[in-house]
Amino acid sequence: MTARLFSLSYDVHGMDDLNRAAQQVASFLKALTTTGGLRLKYRITAGAGAADPDGIERREIYVEMAGHDAPLLTERGGELLRALEHVSAAILRLDEQDQELVSFDANAFKATRARQTRLLAETAAEHVRISGRPYVFPAMSSGERRMLHVALRSYDRLRTESSGEGRDRCLIVYPADYDGPAIEPARRGSTYTRTSEPRYSGAREGRPERPGLDRSDRERGFNRR
Repeated sequence: MTARLFSLSYDVHGMDDLNRAAQQVASFLKALTTTGGLRLKYRITAGAGAADPDGIERREIYVEMAGHDAPLLTERGGELLRALEHVSAAILRLDEQDQELVSFDANAFKATRARQTRLLAETAAEHVRISGRPYVFPAMSSGERRMLHVALRSYDRLRTESSGEGRDRCLIVYPADYDGPAIEPARRGSTYTRTSEPRYSGAREGRPERPGLDRSDRERGFNRR
């Protein structure tokens, strides 16, 4: 069963290049659904009508998807949605900083993520306000970092910076007047950054030390690995 294209609308105000770009995305999706067999419906909006009402994404082409296989697109945090965005950006030959101009959504996943982003921004801003220390987010994509940058703009007395290289690049929120040492973000797989607390602090906070294994445990083969 192939997909049905239920709407393809343009609000481009004479921008023929954007019109052609939307047509290229439509051709890609048609091939994906007919050859790949994904049971999806989709609507493509280009131009002013594609604008993000939350102002987090600066999209110019917006693809809304639904149907039987739509849940597949949102698994693992929307991994397949991001893959479709990446392929579409490559088809349109967009530079890395412009890849977010093409945005895919399925079953309002992006709207939910926008709400989550705002909550993350609130958490980080509150941490910085109370502690006076920087807040380090986990490593994330450039699009996710930008969403947080935008969400945090409305907070006074703090600033945001991206730090790290490649897949370890993350967002750090600083107090506006912070003059301490630069923060080194954790590499993926690390448990904490220079400014983070260890996962278990033991008796230092009045709790008993983490229990070890006594001799009888070791004899039964419960050696710590």
